Amino acid sequence: MSIISDSLKRIKPSPTIAVTQKARELRAAGKDVIGLGAGEPDFDTPDNIKDAAIKAIKDGDTKYTAVDGTPALKEAIVNKFKRENNLTYSTDQITVGTGGKQVLYNAFMSTLNKGDEVIIPAPYWVSYPDMVLLAGGKPKIVKCKQEDGFKLTPKKLKKAISKKTKWLILNSPSNPTGAGYSKEEIEGLAKVLIKNKKIHILSDDIYEHIKYDNFNFFTIAQISKLKDRTLTMNGVSKSYAMTGWRIGYAAGPKDIIKAIGKIQSQSTSNPSSVSQAASVEALNGTQNFLQERSDAFKKRRDFVVNSLNRIKGIKCLKPNGAFYVFPSCKKLLGKKTKLKTDSDFVKKLLEKGNVAVVQGSAFGLDGYFRISYATSMEKLKVAMERIKSFCENLA
Repeated sequence: MSIISDSLKRIKPSPTIAVTQKARELRAAGKDVIGLGAGEPDFDTPDNIKDAAIKAIKDGDTKYTAVDGTPALKEAIVNKFKRENNLTYSTDQITVGTGGKQVLYNAFMSTLNKGDEVIIPAPYWVSYPDMVLLAGGKPKIVKCKQEDGFKLTPKKLKKAISKKTKWLILNSPSNPTGAGYSKEEIEGLAKVLIKNKKIHILSDDIYEHIKYDNFNFFTIAQISKLKDRTLTMNGVSKSYAMTGWRIGYAAGPKDIIKAIGKIQSQSTSNPSSVSQAASVEALNGTQNFLQERSDAFKKRRDFVVNSLNRIKGIKCLKPNGAFYVFPSCKKLLGKKTKLKTDSDFVKKLLEKGNVAVVQGSAFGLDGYFRISYATSMEKLKVAMERIKSFCENLA
């Protein structure tokens, strides 16, 4: 009889982490592999943020903190929401966790009962469905077409809602597609949600500051009738190049925030005191570098999209945020290439082309693959040449 719980059997390891680890192992074995699987900026954490962490250490700020965040960090988050999103919260409507991932996990663990449904537009970030399953809920996957920019439409949302629907997850700009919802598109979804008063919205805004082409970021909590039903998650990992610092946060209804804190008190307890001090500086300090880094990502995006669309059999939309593209490889699958699935494509690309990407099926949509362009232009140029050569030699 297995000691492993039934709930754990319902989930799988993160495919994106698995691909990144595989690339590391191959490089360690001497293979010249370019990894385009990790969702991690290649930029360094800005010096003013690092200096704040060093000061915290020297000042002895190395003890336990309040379970769900220091008063200073909560105040900085309140100010961030007011300054950047025109949203007013009190500090008891804020929670801080060990990364955005923990905040999401805590939210599901503290709100879902067996059979509760969570609407998840696909393509989705790989961890959403598994978190829901671990919490005893049921993922309700809604596949979004490339023709719709991989975005959920009001019609599809309305069709997916049932009596058991408890949450809708919105991620904009999106992982894995980079698609961002315009204000008008969010307002269209809001009309459906306003009529369904029992549904809460989990807005994953982690890529808020990585946006291009004058895309105007808008978060659904800005629609006043939905603010009291929205948990808005964000963090410092992507925009501030602080993935290893592990700080995420959320704002929302007091009862949900309190429940999240209760879960955290019996699991990890408080996030790192030093990381919290650094995050105060991240949110309160200069924001000048954000645009500079977005501009650098935009150059990479343009290069990658243009390169991919010149490859016969590949079609790639131009995203307006994040640092991913989600090209189609459907025309390269079939009898002629002997590749049946996107997983076959990704596996062969790694074996023959020495480029690591992630299969679209891991994100809930078959026939695609995800590339992270959060790496140097030099590596991207080599990777695009390898992908081109691999695809041309498939037939």
